[in-house]
Amino acid sequence: MFTGIISDLGRIRAIAAAADRRFEISARHATGGIGVGASICCSGTCVTVIDKEPDWFAYTASAETLARTTMGNWRIGRPVNLERCLKMGDEIGGHLVSGHVDGVATVLTAAPDGASLKLVIQAPEALKQMIAAKGSVAVDGVSLTVNSIDGAAFAVNIIPHTRDTTTLGNLRAGDAVNLEIDVMARYVARLLALGGQI
Repeated sequence: MFTGIISDLGRIRAIAAAADRRFEISARHATGGIGVGASICCSGTCVTVIDKEPDWFAYTASAETLARTTMGNWRIGRPVNLERCLKMGDEIGGHLVSGHVDGVATVLTAAPDGASLKLVIQAPEALKQMIAAKGSVAVDGVSLTVNSIDGAAFAVNIIPHTRDTTTLGNLRAGDAVNLEIDVMARYVARLLALGGQI
């Protein structure tokens, strides 16, 4: 589990293309405390560390992950939002994030709103009933509060700190992002789909 509070901005340093693709991510913070087998959230997707050096780590993405996230289109040099997994007793500054992407969404608009950046994002149609105004979503791994909803589109504001320390400040109309809806909304939707029966 994660909280959607980004702790580092990494960058893709190498990609080995195969059925399962290996990514190497440069990290600004030392990776000494990251063990092989540890979980890291990379722009919203939970991955497992398989190799590391002091300034980078590697993971393998399956064909399923590549198909269901933006990761299949990543290229060398791309910045990546990084978050270490939550430890018992850690502060939950954002909201509980699983790192399991529910769908790929599209940025409709990105415009200044005071000192912030306002993003309007089009969610996949199947997810719209699970996004609520003043509820939480994770966009590329960043915990955000939904300001408003219009059909499957929702608006969020990116404050200057988040804009400067994550990839969200560089988003433009047409960009694809990994979207994770609030974990509780998943179970409520499942319960309703079953007619309220458990």
